[in-house]
Amino acid sequence: MKPFVFITRKLPLEFIQEIKRAADVEMWEEEEVPCPRELLLKKAAKADGLLTMLSDKVDQELLHSAPQLKVIANLAVGFDNIDIDHCTEKGITVCNTPDVLTDTTADLTFALMMAAARRIVESAQYVKEGKWKSWGPYLLAGTDLHHKTVGIVGMGKIGRTFAKRTTGFDMKILYHNRSRNREAEEELGAEYCEFHDLLKRSDFVVCLAPLTNETKELFNREAFQQMKREAVFVNASRGAVVVEEALLLALEEGWIAGAGLDVFEREPIGGDHPLLRLPNVVALPHIGSASRETRTEMIQLCSRNLSAVLSGKKPETPVQ
Repeated sequence: MKPFVFITRKLPLEFIQEIKRAADVEMWEEEEVPCPRELLLKKAAKADGLLTMLSDKVDQELLHSAPQLKVIANLAVGFDNIDIDHCTEKGITVCNTPDVLTDTTADLTFALMMAAARRIVESAQYVKEGKWKSWGPYLLAGTDLHHKTVGIVGMGKIGRTFAKRTTGFDMKILYHNRSRNREAEEELGAEYCEFHDLLKRSDFVVCLAPLTNETKELFNREAFQQMKREAVFVNASRGAVVVEEALLLALEEGWIAGAGLDVFEREPIGGDHPLLRLPNVVALPHIGSASRETRTEMIQLCSRNLSAVLSGKKPETPVQ
């Protein structure tokens, strides 16, 4: 009898053939609507493997209901939706999708920084709404990126790859990380500094740090108050690294000039979210790695990891 794998979101069938050769597969048939919790628990109860999304909470309740679960492949580089410690205790292998999304996420982060700085979304909407009546010397004037200082919080693979893109704009690179990244310092001239020093010196503060106990709510009222009034804040990591009420106040009170956000504390956000009413906020629906090429690679990597573990082999990208 083949192992059973449940996939929590609709994926193209041609990209999960590796799993289908190793297991019987069922899949939630919605692409944009999460699998209901009750159904996930029911399927996990008989699953040998799960292919999960960041929106799927793999907690002790689920793990206790899944006695034969051997492997979880998470379609993301992050895995804060999974109780890793409990998986380890139960001997469940957890895999993620690092590396394949690094360049794509760095591209999006840079685009988000530029969009917020040059007021691109606001300007496009201005034209679409028929408000453009004449040229003006300061009409929707934003701020330059070139020769400015960017402060990167989280100099891992994505942070370093993003930093490379800023060198084409002759930006000075500061960074804060839990450990020094000597390669970034030697290759890119990046300067390590303490978190609060980075906030005070940076024209752009970009968060690419993973969500941990140390980074949760790192960007709070005190942090935003230390930033330059002309500074732009960009978050392409996890929403929970930010205290959203503090960010809202910082933008409303002019402590900082603008923000580019790909992630939020609770996702998806509603159209009535208070940050969305501000013209100096560019908000995206968590699309950091959302290119067709990269998402295809991520799905295929998950497929290979599941197939490997269920066949008694080592996966390519185990978390633990």
